[in-house]
Amino acid sequence: MSENTLPSKEDVQARLRRGPYHQWLGIEVLSVGEGEIELSAKWREEWVVNPEGGYTHGGILAALVDLTADWALVSQTGRGVPTIDLRVDYHRPAMRGDLRAKGKVIKAGSISIAEAYVYDSEGKLLASGRGAYSTPKPKA
Repeated sequence: MSENTLPSKEDVQARLRRGPYHQWLGIEVLSVGEGEIELSAKWREEWVVNPEGGYTHGGILAALVDLTADWALVSQTGRGVPTIDLRVDYHRPAMRGDLRAKGKVIKAGSISIAEAYVYDSEGKLLASGRGAYSTPKPKA
């Protein structure tokens, strides 16, 4: 992939779905843009931390923030990149149902910054966060 070529949604989907955890999360790529990505995750009963309330474990939301912010960098890197630091804010409990996440690059460089937002099926913000990612240029 050349530096100026934006990967296709299908290409990103194929690369993301190689990871068993991403498969388990039911990740689907909805769109890929210049420094942006939108994903969905298919809800699973195993996500529930509180059976009485039906709440989704916060770790699922944190994972979605991390991987969405990470893969927003795909338009610059052509690949997923290692997380250096991650901050997640929880805005409301995630109940049963599929989730949607939007990510965007804030700063690109050898250490890049990207943020992500996770929404429920009604469009309510559940969690947001920002990560730092190691993104050195590939060696020639």
